[in-house]
Formats: sequence, C-alpha cells, structure tokens
Amino acid sequence: MTSRADTVVALRASGVAFVLQIAVPIPRVLHWGADLGESTAATAYALALTASPAQLNNSPDIPRSFSALPTEYEGWSGTPALSGHAQGRATTPRPRLVRHDAVIPSDGVGGRIALEFEDEVCGIRTELRYHLDAHGVLAVDASLTRAAELSPRIGDTAYTVGAFLALLPLPERATEILDFTGKWCRERSPQRSPFGFGTHLRSAHRGKPGHDSPFLFAAGTEGFGFGHGEIWAVHLAWSGEQQYLAERLPEGAGAFSSVLGAGEDLHPGEIILEDGERYDAPTALFVWSDDGLDAISDRLHRRLRARDSHPRGPRPLVLNTWEAVYFDHDLARLTALIERAAEVGVERIVLDDGWFRGRREADAGLGDWFVDEDVWPQGLSPLVDVVRAHGMQFGLWFEPEMINLDSDLARSHPDWVLGPAEGFGPESRSQHVLDIARPEAYDYLLERIDALVREHSIDYLKWDHNRDLLEAVSRGTDGDRPSVHRQTEALYRLLDELRLRHPELEIETCSGGGGRVDLGILDRTDRVWASDCNDPVERIQIERWTRTIVPPELIGSHLGAARSHTTARTTDLSFRLATSLTAHAGIEQDLTSVDDDELAAIARWAGMYREFRDLLHSGRVVNADLADQATSLSGIVAQDGSAALFTWSRFATSAAGQSGRVRFPGLDAHAAYSVRIREDLGSASRHGGDPVWVTTALAGAIDVPGVVLSTVGVPLPTLNAQQAMLIEIRRTDS
Repeated sequence: MTSRADTVVALRASGVAFVLQIAVPIPRVLHWGADLGESTAATAYALALTASPAQLNNSPDIPRSFSALPTEYEGWSGTPALSGHAQGRATTPRPRLVRHDAVIPSDGVGGRIALEFEDEVCGIRTELRYHLDAHGVLAVDASLTRAAELSPRIGDTAYTVGAFLALLPLPERATEILDFTGKWCRERSPQRSPFGFGTHLRSAHRGKPGHDSPFLFAAGTEGFGFGHGEIWAVHLAWSGEQQYLAERLPEGAGAFSSVLGAGEDLHPGEIILEDGERYDAPTALFVWSDDGLDAISDRLHRRLRARDSHPRGPRPLVLNTWEAVYFDHDLARLTALIERAAEVGVERIVLDDGWFRGRREADAGLGDWFVDEDVWPQGLSPLVDVVRAHGMQFGLWFEPEMINLDSDLARSHPDWVLGPAEGFGPESRSQHVLDIARPEAYDYLLERIDALVREHSIDYLKWDHNRDLLEAVSRGTDGDRPSVHRQTEALYRLLDELRLRHPELEIETCSGGGGRVDLGILDRTDRVWASDCNDPVERIQIERWTRTIVPPELIGSHLGAARSHTTARTTDLSFRLATSLTAHAGIEQDLTSVDDDELAAIARWAGMYREFRDLLHSGRVVNADLADQATSLSGIVAQDGSAALFTWSRFATSAAGQSGRVRFPGLDAHAAYSVRIREDLGSASRHGGDPVWVTTALAGAIDVPGVVLSTVGVPLPTLNAQQAMLIEIRRTDS
C-alpha cells in the first residue's frame, strides 16, 4: 500500500480508459470513456488541470470537482454516494483517504485500484475498489465497516446505512437516456427520454429486480442505436432491490455535465452496523462504447463467457413439461411425451410444477418438497428411468423461496413465513414468501433439494420465484426487521452451496418468467427464463432486449403451441420455430397432440439447432438499426467472422411497402460471402414477390461481397405480419 497523494492512475483495456487522481481528502474521477493512449505525464497533468470547472456566482468558493465519493462536504448538491446516520446523528459523511493501491498487469491490460477511507464524523471505514477487466467493463465494489474508534463523539452507537451508490460522471454530449420497463409476459420494454435537468430515478421495490426492471441504464449521444453512438451504461449485479439514477444539475458535476449511478435500494433500518460489522454493496458494472448498444452487449457477453463457471459444452435441447401437461402428472402420459421428444432429438426433460405433496393446483403445497405419493406411488424413479433410457438429462422444477399457507411446512412453522407479526398482507398467486434467511428454513431447503438431487442424479433445476416481496420483514423477539437484503444473501448462499455439492448441476433462474434477470443471479446460475410468454411476436422482442446483457446460450427460448398460453394469439409454426432457434432452444408444447407433418418440422428444427448452436452460443450479437419498428434484423456473427445467422422478422404491418436497402451489421466490408435463405422450417409468408437476389438465394447459395451486405445493404422481402426468415451467411475468402 502507498499513501502518496496527487498521483494520476489510469486503467486501460479494450479501447476504454478509467483515470483517477489520487488526492486527499478524496480522489477525483478525471475520465471514464475512450482510451486516451499510453499514460504520459503531459496527459495526466492536463486532465488534472482541467478537472475543475469555472467558478460560478452564488456557489462554493472552491470550484466543484467530482470525486470518487461525492458528498455535500465537497459542495456536491446532487444525490450523495454515501448516506446514513447514528440514531439521527453523524449525518454528514466526511470520508478521508488514508490508503490506496493500484495494480496494473504486466501487459498493461485492465487493472485494479483500491481506496480506503476513514470518516471521523460517522465512524465508518470505507473501501472502494475499481476493476477494469480485459473486456473494458469497469466493476465498482464498496464496503462500509463501523469503526467506533474513529468517532469518539458518537461512541459505539450503531450506524444505519441509508445508501451507497456507485457514481460516475458523464460529459455534456450524453443527452438521451435509455432504460427499461415491462410487466409479466412483456419484460424489458425499452423507453427513451431526453436527459434533462434533475434526477431520473428508477427504483425496484419488489424484493427482486422485477418484470419492470430498469435492467440496463444507459445515457448516450443523440439518437444512439444498436450500431452507432457513444454510450455510457450501468448495470447493478444484484438480485434484490435496486436503484438507478441519471442526474444533471445546472452547475454540472465538476468539469462534467451529469452523473450515472446505481446501488442497492435499502429499506429504513435494513443495514444497521454495530462496531466491527460490515456492509458489502452490490457490484455496479459500468460499460462504455462509442459503437452503439451492440458493443455494450459484446463487452458484457465476453465478460460472462470468460468466467470459469460459464457453460462450455453444447447447450442441450430442452423439453419442459409445463405447457404440455400443466398439473396433470401421469406416468403414462409423460412417458408418451418423452418418447415423442426423443423422436425429434430432445436432450433434456424438465418436470415442471405439480410433482410434490398436495400440489394439484397453484394454491397449495409450496414448501412441502417431498414427492407426492398419491401422484407418484413409486416415486419419481420410474419417470427418471424412462428419461435416462432415452439418453436424456433430467431436470426438476422448484420454487424454494415461496410457501403456501396450505402446506404442512406453513402449519408446522408459521413463523417461517416472511411478514409482519401483526398479520400477513395479501397473497399473490395464493402464496407467501419463506424466510430463507432464518437458519432453520435455510437448512430445511438445502436438505430437501440436496436429497432429491442425490437420489435422482438430477442434472438441472428450474428455480422459480413468482411473487413480489411485500412487507418483507422477518419476525423476531426484538420486532420486525426489514429482510430483503438478508433474503437475497441467503439465496446466494443456497445456490452456492448446492453448486459446491453438485458441481455438474445446472440451474435455471426463473421469476414468473423474467422478473429476476441480472448478473448477480447469473453468477450462480446457467440459464435465464426470459419470460413466461412463448408467443413469438412478444418473445422475439423480449429476447432481443434481454440479449443486451445476457448472451444467447444463457437465454431459454421455447417452442409453444400454435395458440399462445399467455396471449391467446395464434401464429404459424414456421414463425414459432424461427423465433425459438437462436438462443438456448427448448419445447413447451404437447408433442403428443401434433400430427406427423408438424413433428417432422420440429425434428428439422432440432437438427438445425444442433447445426448452428456452436455459432449461436459463441458469436457476437448484432442488430440492424431500422426505421420501420414493425421489423427487425438481428444476427449472431462468429467471432472470426466466418459465419453468421440472421433473422429477418416482421411483427405487424406498416406503411412502408418496401424495406429499402438494409445493411447487415457485424460483417466485414472487405470479405467475400455466400448467402443462403434457409427454409428448413417452412416458408415465410410474403406480401408480393421477392427481390431477385432472394429468389436466387432460395435456389442455392449466392456470392455477395461484404461491402454490399454491410455498407450498401440489400432489399429484403416484405414479409406478412408475424413471419420470419432465416438467412445464413458464410465467408468464402478465408
């Protein structure tokens, strides 16, 4: 460690730079964005010299700068990085740098900066850590420790943490904000707004990120899109309650214009630190790009794929039983379904809700994680044997964090239900929340899940979490205490312990569909269920935006029935097959009810999935910026540029009769390509005839220079509504 002040430290990787001036009392953020080249004394001096803005009238006598921990002490009038109190006192934090350390790898790629502060007002020791990885993603972590010896004035009074927010400054050219909202079966709906003065605040108060999660909070240059524009974005890798903000004050943020940040949204009194106790804030991931949203996605995807825990083998084709049989669990019926699944090439069977005691409808049984002897008199072994006989993996559905009051568990342990001692609030889906931070409840869940995984050598868990957490307080002898933070940490411990005991076990995170999709849960799971909606019109757009953060191999995408379970919309088989091909593919349909022609089409789709999954699960995700929002062109391009698969889709009719020349993003303008229209899954319905090149490509692959595909663009067919076309592109000059 070193204590030398006024040192400028620069972290650089993958075209990104983060520059910090190590100054007392608090270091200053000098730059986050484009790489500035090799760090030189002249650059460091110039950045430090220009870090202070003009001196305004009616403002602090020292020009404001923007520090690593902005507070009122520095004249910062915006949302502070730190807030809290010691029983109403010590409300003005004054952190002071006492130590710092910077570690930059020998190859100069990325690195870490660690800062340690002491606060004699609040009696808090703060650690702030920046890590720029090889992909250009900047992770910000912090911890707060109560240190009574630092502040004799408040003695050993406990300190209540109000908030810790990771904040970084933005330049004046960031003029637009993009974040997300949504609802059940329409998750991750984008919304844009001008970056005006004041605070654009998004908070998740659902005990989880929620179906309306902000998901990715981005600010950018005017009109930024998938393939163009400069963007600064943040994602909170946390599965509890969240807070995102973009803030612009008239006086700016030091030499910058505005601020972007994120942190945990804490309930009053949720984190109270006694002497020596510590609060670890969730990781905030900051991502910059000067090449649009797809470049933001590429950085995050590469970060995930570099993890030791990232799935390495082919992602198996899944059949989930929910929309096929619902609660009708019958060995003969399920055996017939498994046999049909084997015919089309399914590699993993997941038995969904309805297998445990008392679970004939969705209003009872949650918490009683024992196989229902009435439904399965010989246990699950006969079904598992059928699955294994066909060479398939076996998976099982759980909803461990929830409990029905109509369950043996609730009757035996009513105090395990999360909620006020004065009485529970309204049910949601006839269920309440199990207080898994309570050691006895945690131990029960771990024992039950572990026992079933061992007994049946289960390969896969579908881990559901259907309701929001309301009045999420844990009852104790000292009264009700807010418990969302503790609940989230207990979930993480439970998942970590199961993975430790069963290293080959895969876990899918589901939360009423896509209500808990974040990079905190993905550190412990292998797949997200993006939405309960298998309607391809909705699904293709939900997945397009889910891929902003999550790579395709971690997104479950299932073929549903012609008439959607969730929207009642009826769509063509070819559209449903094309939509569910380009992620981690699966089936949610009752295959015993389809005719031979449909089964053959599904088998061709399964073969096509196996043909393309190496590409789909390793390539770069790209999206064309189109004027017609009723259409989309999305693709996955091999990292070496050797191949790509694009999906041209139309959701609804539009005023335009022609697409015009549409450019294929992600291709090399200097390369030569062959292009082929793949109609293995059926022919998409068109409005009128095809462009000549499409007619030619339907008969066989045609050669098209990269400059035409990527720079000039080609006219695409005018598809009818709710149709999709698959376009395979392969490089021929490598």
